[in-house]
Amino acid sequence: MTMDEIISFVDGLDGVLTLRPAPGDGSPEIGWGDTFFSYAPDGVTPTATQPFATIVTKNYPGDEASRLDRPDTFRVNISAGKDEFIRWTGHAPREPAPTEVDPSTADAVIAHPVYGTVGWLAVVNPGPRTEAATRELLHTAHHLARSRHERRT
Repeated sequence: MTMDEIISFVDGLDGVLTLRPAPGDGSPEIGWGDTFFSYAPDGVTPTATQPFATIVTKNYPGDEASRLDRPDTFRVNISAGKDEFIRWTGHAPREPAPTEVDPSTADAVIAHPVYGTVGWLAVVNPGPRTEAATRELLHTAHHLARSRHERRT
């Protein structure tokens, strides 16, 4: 899967606001080139919630384990809920992982190397093994974000 395919898929879900920070738009430089997906049917960037998924194209301070500094490497980060986290990792978010997983492994659904403890999943360069799972997880994350929004409004 390419980043553009992922962005197109998530953009096709109802009520999604996609932010793609870039030079000159007033966003912090660290976010340039990354993509942030929020449920915002009114088109206004939410201030009280986090995105339900992101695509990052570079290492962030304290988040270097995925080695996103390699050419053509990106990571999809997905907040698909506790049940999906357990399904894919075999343990609850705050429990230790039963086995070590290399966070730089491509085409594998893993606990996010930094935010796994709060239930985020990640996929470095989704490919043939994880394309269907990535789409399913993004759809689930969108559904959860929409449900949270509807409860609040």
